[in-house]
Amino acid sequence: MLVCVCFVQVMLPQCERARSLSGRPEGPYRAVERADALVTQDFEGVDTLDKLFVHAVKRFSQASCLGTREVLSEEEEKQPNGKIFKKLVLGDYSWMTYEEVSQAVESFGSGLAALGQQPHNTIAIFCETRAEWMITAQACFRRNFPLVTMYATLGEDAVAYGLNQCGATHLITSTELLRTKLKVHKATDIAVSGLQHVIYAGSDEVCHADYPQSLAMHSMQEVMELGTKPENLSKEYKRPTASDLAVVMYTSGSTGKPKGVKMQHSNLIAGMAGQCERIPGLGSQDTYIAYLPLAHVLELTAEISCVSYGCRLGYSSPHTLTDQSSKIKSGGKGDCSVLKPTLIAAVPEIMDRICKNVNGKLREMSVIQRTLFKVGYNYKLQKVSQGADSPVCNMLFFKRVNLLLGGCVRLMLSGGAPLSASTQRFMNVCFCPVAVGYGLTETCGAGTISECYWIPVTGRVGAPLICSEIKLRDWPEGGYTSQDKPHPRGEILIGGPNVAMGYYESEGEGENDNFWVDEAGQRWFCTGDVGEVHPDGCLQIVDRKKDLVKLQAGEYVSLGKVEAALKNSPLIDNICVYASSDQNYLISFVVPNQKQLTELAKKNGVEEEWEELCNHTKMEEEVLKVIKEIAVTSKLERFEVPQRIRLSSEAWTPETGLVTDAFKLKRKELKNHYIKDIERLYGAQ
Repeated sequence: MLVCVCFVQVMLPQCERARSLSGRPEGPYRAVERADALVTQDFEGVDTLDKLFVHAVKRFSQASCLGTREVLSEEEEKQPNGKIFKKLVLGDYSWMTYEEVSQAVESFGSGLAALGQQPHNTIAIFCETRAEWMITAQACFRRNFPLVTMYATLGEDAVAYGLNQCGATHLITSTELLRTKLKVHKATDIAVSGLQHVIYAGSDEVCHADYPQSLAMHSMQEVMELGTKPENLSKEYKRPTASDLAVVMYTSGSTGKPKGVKMQHSNLIAGMAGQCERIPGLGSQDTYIAYLPLAHVLELTAEISCVSYGCRLGYSSPHTLTDQSSKIKSGGKGDCSVLKPTLIAAVPEIMDRICKNVNGKLREMSVIQRTLFKVGYNYKLQKVSQGADSPVCNMLFFKRVNLLLGGCVRLMLSGGAPLSASTQRFMNVCFCPVAVGYGLTETCGAGTISECYWIPVTGRVGAPLICSEIKLRDWPEGGYTSQDKPHPRGEILIGGPNVAMGYYESEGEGENDNFWVDEAGQRWFCTGDVGEVHPDGCLQIVDRKKDLVKLQAGEYVSLGKVEAALKNSPLIDNICVYASSDQNYLISFVVPNQKQLTELAKKNGVEEEWEELCNHTKMEEEVLKVIKEIAVTSKLERFEVPQRIRLSSEAWTPETGLVTDAFKLKRKELKNHYIKDIERLYGAQ
């Protein structure tokens, strides 16, 4: 496999994708096709999100737009370990046309206005990814209600913080979240000042008596019916302008309290223009499966972009995505199998799981079957390295693998975190081309996207989009400068019309120092990520300033680099490396793969229940041996190898609060969660 990778890199044509406008190694770099001027919109004259949707409705009025799968029933299923899990029995997708969605948008917006929602006043949404989320967003864009988005996995305190900061009087949520996250009683009410109306989506009953009398509770259907009354629907209203605030998107809070990023209509329009240019053939023949959090900029811009080009959007969730997902009844069909999407966006954690799932099934095959699959894999990898596909291998070896995602996927987009080279190669060979994107909430998701060719240039995130440009700023303390050889390196700065306006109500607090406007009037954002630019102008992310820790002896360790290397092991589902600056070695917390660890335990004569297995000293030692072996093959330095570990029997999910919705590690929360283990592993008495 390593030989094949080297072969790929040698054979690649060095076509120029971006160039430095100044001629200096630090840049700024722009895509060659837009070196003269950055793009600000995809369709001429369409400069607001409202106009973008109206433009799509005119072109695709009777085409299917938003699809939701019917829930037929809910059943309890007993697991081998005795636990009872709730499983869903699901039917087919039912669809709303573009025209029907537009009518729902008009009715809901009219209803919100009838409930007192005013233009330019923020309105909050705390809801799972579903069709009602997109209808709400489009209604807010149309009526010039700045939409404040919050992750559905945020805790009550974070939700209260966001609502209080933005001052929203109206909140859109779901019956599920009302029951679980916002189940507040009069005596223990979340301290939210100013909130007057709660509008909920979903068919479950809501007991109004459980909520303060000061809150008016409405179902989404009731608000739509209110909006269709002639006296409300006939009222004139003013549409937004390009410079109006469209979205205040609260970040997932991986480094502390969530921050609300202010995005104007023009920022999002520019960002999506750049993104769509890198997605080949995007059009009405495509079906996109929507399951990532819509409060994440990757999903929001992906869905709006797809709608702009007439795609179908079928809604799903991580719990029902595939036949093996946790809420799909045994023998039932996951959403991918029913919807058969052609486009999928995924965070690397999802792709890693897919790879480990496939590899797990391969290990269960006979030696002959595994050998044949490996031959097919290596042959197709060679074809892919030459920029070609292999229909024969697809039919013989990868057809069943492709059915895991419905069998029709033509392109996957990875974003939200770094994608490992091994996972990218695996997805390219077994499924389809993978476009790797890099951007931030603060840049409306836009920054770079790799070209969607079969040739898998792993490790890079592509050239700047046609809406943005990139500079490198020296960071001597971390050892990164534009004079580095063989390629210039430095902290990544992103500039362009896609750069957001700053953080909500944080002026003068120092946080907005990350944003600035240059002498030409262009906005810039300092990302905190470290990158290097290759001769063809493509960017590679090599580090993150906040992930760099200095050990007692003076060595700098990149925690993210070590974690990415160690996660390649099938034994490790997730890992967090920790370093204390007053110590001379690393420790780590590991979520082991249950099947792999159980097999390893049996080989070592250890037979315990799962939780006891993860607390077993012998198993810590055995997993540490595996980690040290991977470190050698990954060519990590001695000081980069964890010397002691703690196994976790509990997976880290957004619901546990230890990772974000994009599955990025929340290092502060992980440190607090494992504080006693840190003291033990570092030898404190």
